[in-house]
Amino acid sequence: MSSLGEVVTVALLAGSATGIGALPILVTSRISHKMYDSALGFAAGIMFGAAVFTLVVPGLELGSMTEVLVGLAGGGLFLLGANRLVPHIHLLFGRERGEGKGQDATPIDAEAVVDVPKEPDIDDKMRKAMLVGSAITIHNIPEGLAVGIAFASGQEGIGFAIAAAIAVQNVPDGFAMAVPASQAGVSKAKTVLFTTLSGGVPEPVAAVIGFLLVEFVVDAFPLAAGVAAGAMMAVIFREMIPESHAHGYADAATLTFIAGFAVMTFIDTTFTV
Repeated sequence: MSSLGEVVTVALLAGSATGIGALPILVTSRISHKMYDSALGFAAGIMFGAAVFTLVVPGLELGSMTEVLVGLAGGGLFLLGANRLVPHIHLLFGRERGEGKGQDATPIDAEAVVDVPKEPDIDDKMRKAMLVGSAITIHNIPEGLAVGIAFASGQEGIGFAIAAAIAVQNVPDGFAMAVPASQAGVSKAKTVLFTTLSGGVPEPVAAVIGFLLVEFVVDAFPLAAGVAAGAMMAVIFREMIPESHAHGYADAATLTFIAGFAVMTFIDTTFTV
C-alpha cells in the first residue's frame, strides 16, 4: 500500500493542474465558445468515466450494492447542498451582441462569467473570481477524497486513474477562475498562483482525510467510493454538461464527452491491469 506522503504528492499534482488553466491569461483572456464547450465536454467525459470505472464498479466488487447506492445518494446531496451554501457559478460566456449561435470564429470575451448583483463596496470582477474559486474548491473535495480512499484501500491503479481524470478536468476550471481575477486587476503572477492553490490545496487535504478514513474505518471503501462518485456525477450533470451545451455547440461537446469517456476507459484499463 502507498504511503500517505505518496498520496499527498499525487493529489497535489492533480489538484495543481488548475494552474495550467490559468496560463492562457498570460497571452489572452479571449476564447471561442466552441473551444471552451468542447474542452468542458471532454473533461465531463473523463470525470464520468472515473466515477463509473474507478469508483462505482470497484465499490460494488468490494462491498454491497446498498453501501454504494447510499454513498451515491449522499455524495450527490452533499454537492448540491454545498452549491447552495456557495452560489454556483455557471460559466456563462454570453454571446456578443449581434452574433448568433454557431459563429465558430467569433472570439468570446471571458469576462462574462456570471451575472452577479452589483454591490457598491465590492469589485464585481473580483467577486466573480472569488465565487468561481469557492465553487472549484468545493468540487475538489470529493475528488481528493476519492484519491485518498483508493490508495488507502490498496487500489493504487484506481487512485492513479482518478488523479489523471482530475488533472484533465481541473484545467478548464482554472481558466474559469483566472480570467475574472486577471480582469479585476490581480497581477498575472498572482492570478496563476491563486488559481493553482484553488486546486492544489483542497485536493491533497481531502486526499489525506480519505486516506485516514479508510485506515481507521474497516471496509469503508464501498461507501466512501459511492460518496465520491455521487458528488462527481452531480458536478457533471448539474454543471458541466448543461454549460457545455449552452452556446450552440452541443454536438461538439457531446462528441468530446464520448472521447473523454473513451480516454478514461483506456486509462482505467491500463493502470488497473
